[in-house]
Amino acid sequence: MADGDASKIQVKAPTVRSGDYNIEGTGGSSTSENAKVPRQQYFSLVKQRKPKNVRVESPQRQHHPGHQIYLGSYAHSTPSSLQGSLDAATPRHSPVPSPRASTSHLQLQHLLKSVDVDLERYGVEELRDGFFDASFYPPLPRKHEDLMKKATRTLPDSFKKHPPLSIQQFLSQQSRETRAFFRRVTTTRAGVKLLKSFLGFFIAYIICFIPASRDWLGRYNYILCISALINHPGRAVGSQIDGAVFTLLGTVAGLAWGSLALYVSTSTSTARTGYGGVLATFLVIFTTLIGWLRSVYIRFYQGVIAAGIAIFYTCLANTSETVGWRKVFDYGIPWVLGQVICLLVAVLVLPDAGARLITLALRESFESIQAGLVLPRENRSSLKRRLAWQFVNISQAVRDFTIEATVSRFPPDDVTTLRNMVQGVIRSILSIRPETTLFEELDAPEERPDTSVNALEDGQTVNLICKSLQSPTRELINAMSESVKQADKTILSLGVPSPTDISYDLSAALDRLQTAKKSFDHADAVLITDPKLPSTYTKSPDVVELFLFIHPVRQTADKVESLIAHVFQMAADNKGWKLRPPSYPVSKAIMRTNAQVRHDRGGLTAGFYFRTKEELDKSMAELQTTTYIPAASHELAETQDGHLPAISEYQQEQHIASGKLKGISKAAKFRYRLWSVLHRLQGFESRFALKVTLTTTLLSVPAWLPQSRTWWNTNESWWAVVTVWIMMHPRVGGTFQDLFVRSFCAALGAIWGGLAHAAGNGNPYVLAIFSALYMIPMLYRYTQSSHPRSGVIGCISYTVVSLSAYTAGPHPPVLLIAWTRGLAIVVGVIAALITNWLLWPFIARRELRKSLSATLLHSALLYRSIIAKYIYYPPSLPPSASDIARSEMLEGRLREGFVRMRQLMELTRHEMRLRAPFDARPYSALIATCEALFEHLVQVRQSAVYFQPGMLAAADDEAAMARLTAPRRDAVAVILMNLYVLACALRANQAVPRYLPSAAAARRRLLDRMEEVEGEEGGMEKEGEGGKEKEKMGKVASGSGNAEGVRGRRWRDVYRVAFDGALTEIVEELGMLQAFTKEVVGEVGWG
Repeated sequence: MADGDASKIQVKAPTVRSGDYNIEGTGGSSTSENAKVPRQQYFSLVKQRKPKNVRVESPQRQHHPGHQIYLGSYAHSTPSSLQGSLDAATPRHSPVPSPRASTSHLQLQHLLKSVDVDLERYGVEELRDGFFDASFYPPLPRKHEDLMKKATRTLPDSFKKHPPLSIQQFLSQQSRETRAFFRRVTTTRAGVKLLKSFLGFFIAYIICFIPASRDWLGRYNYILCISALINHPGRAVGSQIDGAVFTLLGTVAGLAWGSLALYVSTSTSTARTGYGGVLATFLVIFTTLIGWLRSVYIRFYQGVIAAGIAIFYTCLANTSETVGWRKVFDYGIPWVLGQVICLLVAVLVLPDAGARLITLALRESFESIQAGLVLPRENRSSLKRRLAWQFVNISQAVRDFTIEATVSRFPPDDVTTLRNMVQGVIRSILSIRPETTLFEELDAPEERPDTSVNALEDGQTVNLICKSLQSPTRELINAMSESVKQADKTILSLGVPSPTDISYDLSAALDRLQTAKKSFDHADAVLITDPKLPSTYTKSPDVVELFLFIHPVRQTADKVESLIAHVFQMAADNKGWKLRPPSYPVSKAIMRTNAQVRHDRGGLTAGFYFRTKEELDKSMAELQTTTYIPAASHELAETQDGHLPAISEYQQEQHIASGKLKGISKAAKFRYRLWSVLHRLQGFESRFALKVTLTTTLLSVPAWLPQSRTWWNTNESWWAVVTVWIMMHPRVGGTFQDLFVRSFCAALGAIWGGLAHAAGNGNPYVLAIFSALYMIPMLYRYTQSSHPRSGVIGCISYTVVSLSAYTAGPHPPVLLIAWTRGLAIVVGVIAALITNWLLWPFIARRELRKSLSATLLHSALLYRSIIAKYIYYPPSLPPSASDIARSEMLEGRLREGFVRMRQLMELTRHEMRLRAPFDARPYSALIATCEALFEHLVQVRQSAVYFQPGMLAAADDEAAMARLTAPRRDAVAVILMNLYVLACALRANQAVPRYLPSAAAARRRLLDRMEEVEGEEGGMEKEGEGGKEKEKMGKVASGSGNAEGVRGRRWRDVYRVAFDGALTEIVEELGMLQAFTKEVVGEVGWG
């Protein structure tokens, strides 16, 4: 989801060196032994695009001994190199064919249909640094109907309904929302929340009816109710305190700046002559500032909104060449009283101490985990998406819990640890293959003579494994499910103030789980020492599938045990309810806000999407820890350890900004910092500030003109400017449906307010009844529905009209008040939406296409990182625990990215499109395919931890390793190039080239070469076994090894097959990405 510099990816051909088995350009070092360059010139060479010191030699004509072929820049393969099945002229001689390669060949078979891959290569390979050898074949035929059928199955359930813009869907939606309103209000906590919100408003509304208080509050007494609406009491106590503090500070800032503007505009006769220009200048400066702050630091959202209303009131309400300072108090006093009323209601009426939301989030996570532990089951995408959503939701809930003050039994540190453990369990469940034959009743196969000593046929082996591990595995799964259920009850008892009917026995559940683990481990130890088991599992795919189910289940049990133990410890350490101050880091807290403010702010889906996109872009930029520099480009100076790692442009920029990079002049640092500021001013924050300043200033002009000042002040038209300020959003603008609904709510509020006053001729009791009938559903729409901005504008419209009419008395007539105030608010709604449509509009379908482009780039970076850190790494630098933790963190953010993209795709249904209805099917298929590719990458990483693929059977044989250099490089580079080309096509909305390098051919060439090398080494099937490991295998096979050694060998065999299968499936998913990308942007044709 990159947008800008963070989306750059360096797609260079990785070079595998036989000395360290590393891949340059994939996170490894690109140093060379012959590197010679002064250290002070190094960093300038890193950014150099076209180095001038590269010496290009003219190509020499070389001839193959058997063929008169011009080689150009290519070179002969090493004398001992074998070309495999891809070279028809060179027959393959493999004493013992690799079953792993054979299995992968079957997977690649359908990808290479109608493709003549057995082409003569004339014994040449591309060995230049920075290049790779690509094979181009005609693409497989695409059938639009078949692809769309597949894409339809990936659509979310919401797309199966009628389009939301249709009349039928609109009416049915209103009916559903009405039923949901009554159901939620009467049966859930939503009723309590609505009651508190209404009480805060209604108390303020009644105070405005009392003559003494009405006269004391002044003409604009309805500000008391507006204050109660902006920071309504339907939220947790900690959030209410935050909102009260921020809104009061914002009000003080707005009134202070507005008072200064009024003072300057009337300070001299000259200033009074042009007082409108003075007020406009002050208003533009302040609006630009708070507009920018509103976009960047959303923690201050309530304060900024209050500041905007205050400044517009001060500069635009009752404008004249003379200043009556009482109007500052007429605004400030009601606002403070409104916050006091709301705070009292939040604290005294069924208070929410802040632990309820985190308790509910944990309960939902535990319920999803229990659903994931229903094994075996169908491999449904709906459950995967549910688990992925809970992975994201629990993280957001913990962030909300730690960002504000709470009164709870949960220590923030314990909750953070609990979140990590819950996510670990979800991650383990997602790695389980839920469809298994372990629990099926298998018939005994007919007896056949053994083909080898102590070996059974596959069917007999499967029966043996099922007989040994079926019962222990079932008990282990049941124990995990029961433990999670008891942990759920424990969390509920800790989070609910008065748990009367909650009983749990977490200790017994934990003991059962530990007993089940011991029984499973004992049965597994007995099984691996059974002489009937084969010495290797690579020839038995059914056996491998069983173990690929059993092992993740056993790993999940460890995660669940840690989770249950932590919950048990939390319950044991419980010391009652305590005040928990905010613990979230301040530097991050100012960029986020609590759940209720996010909801009231509107644009929740787009806000989450852009926040996730920003974090993911930053993480991916940091992932590019090295930059690729071909060895021929320049020479590097040697440091004390002999190597000088290259750093990426992102890191170099960070070093310049922090002053860590030496040798940079002050002028260069100043230019960089100036560029950073100017670049930041090009962002959406500055655009929003410009839009809101332009719109509010233009609407404010009548307030300062003599010919329009009278009707402006009389009709309180400044509410049009306030409406623009409240309605505009930094990210999203709105649709035609939003325009209609918001305008309708504004008009309905004005009409209902006028009717309420006219029905009882200003009787306060009648007004109170009308207020209850209207405000209860409208407050629900504002505080709890998915349409908060239409709800808040309906509430404001009714409040302004009804209380203005009541305060004004019989003159002017209520009809005049209703239509003038209502028209001003409707004009503000329309102006806000049209401005957002015309200036830098938010178009969901365009953002969806860009997000898919960025996801492909992120997938390429993740693939490159996994290849470098977990596969082709130097023997002295194996993956560390910190590497694994960082990979899991990055994978978690990518999972959240897929969740946000599907939410963004839902927004496309609400956008009107004149050309044709937006077809979301290929986009949904692209998201699903990217997610499948991501899952395969995760499987590759997890498998590589148990099976070290970078260490070949002939790891000590540099000649054998050299033979694998080119095929490995090509297999990696082809995938990177394909992903990069597809990402660029989506980003630029340009057609995909018809011919792309064949990843299937490169993968097959690598498998063939590996098969030949393994065959030459004496038929060893295991990648990652050296001479000492061969000796160890012989001891284990003869019974002299211990159980742990046999178990480790088994998992290496099993995960070797999983590893190779995942890499081959990545190639298959790449083909689907090409097909669906062409459905979105088209394919370059002929002519």
